[in-house]
Amino acid sequence: MKDRSPVGAIFLTVFLDMLGVGIIIPVLPALFMAPDTSILPSGASHYDRSILYGYLTAIYPAFQFFGAPMLGALSDRFGRKPMLQMSLIGTLIGYLLFGWAILLKNLPLLFFSRALPGFTGGNISIVMSALSDIATPENRTKYFGLVGMAFGLGFILGPALGGVLADSSVLPWFDHATPFWFTAILTLVNMLLVQRNFPETNLTRRETPVSLFVGFSNLGKAFKSVNLRQIFAVSLLLSLGFSFFTQFFSVYLIQKFAVSEKQIGLIFGWVGIWLAFTQGFTARKLAKYTKPNQILRWSIPLLALAVLATLAPNQLWLFYLVNPFIATFQGLTAPNLTTIVSTHASPQEQGEIMGINQSMVSVGQFIPALAAGYLNSMHGSFPILAGSIFIFCAWPIYLMIRD
Repeated sequence: MKDRSPVGAIFLTVFLDMLGVGIIIPVLPALFMAPDTSILPSGASHYDRSILYGYLTAIYPAFQFFGAPMLGALSDRFGRKPMLQMSLIGTLIGYLLFGWAILLKNLPLLFFSRALPGFTGGNISIVMSALSDIATPENRTKYFGLVGMAFGLGFILGPALGGVLADSSVLPWFDHATPFWFTAILTLVNMLLVQRNFPETNLTRRETPVSLFVGFSNLGKAFKSVNLRQIFAVSLLLSLGFSFFTQFFSVYLIQKFAVSEKQIGLIFGWVGIWLAFTQGFTARKLAKYTKPNQILRWSIPLLALAVLATLAPNQLWLFYLVNPFIATFQGLTAPNLTTIVSTHASPQEQGEIMGINQSMVSVGQFIPALAAGYLNSMHGSFPILAGSIFIFCAWPIYLMIRD
């Protein structure tokens, strides 16, 4: 048991987790923006739909801002495995409540069901900490790329599966709650596999301070540290930009092309194929010949341009040509940036540093969700335009970082 590698278990954990996330991607926008499936009254205005969808999208990262750093710190104290299980329990309950809220058309319960798993949703930062526990400088980028491939594979199957599970024409008993029952089952399976196959990786425990407001202190630490302030600033801006795009790209497709949940699922599944290929093959190959800091010098501006390019197509099929570029450049940017963050922490600080990085990501997901609701009410292209601008702003800051 002691010689068992956690890499396979980590890969499967991330895959099942992201499969669950991917499944609900086509469903959430339709619950607010598509009149025939909306959880809102038929007379709700476009402004109200945009704002409420933005609020629902924001509540998960808002609560994650408080919860994820606590779980990261607790995993430094008590181990990665028990904190990962706690995170998955919150996710399981959240999916069950969300499906129930859809059936009841209960908006407050809908919001609560996203807040709870947000607070306990530190599983990705814990997984990254576990990888950092076992990684060496030579294989660090390869491991993070492997996790990225699990992300991509989840997005290949997840959105397409979610679109099918929400479609009553496939089976009469399928509805918009069905994807959430399915993801609850996936989460339960994930918990059982973690219990059986996930060995503890944190062998050097550390008394990291734990507080409900550690997210705010993390923000202070991020910008006080000479070595990390610029890196975390880049992480924040990239998260802001990419969240503007991902959170409202489905809404943009619904508003401009009147797409169905199935069509959204297929488009995101196509992105997932390229993301998995990039992080599972391209990123790992490049890691043998090119350092992470060199890759980020060109992957960040190219990602900004790729996001901007999604505003150009006037026919739906053209997105199958444009979106692979987003997947490729994001697939190169994410694991290499995580590698740089990880290398600036000691073995005993991995949970805390990943928690700080998760705080940056949470803020970067929370702000766009609120702002994009207002931007979308003015014009559907504004959130995507804002995303491209924020990603591009990360580039000059990154260039100032000393190697």
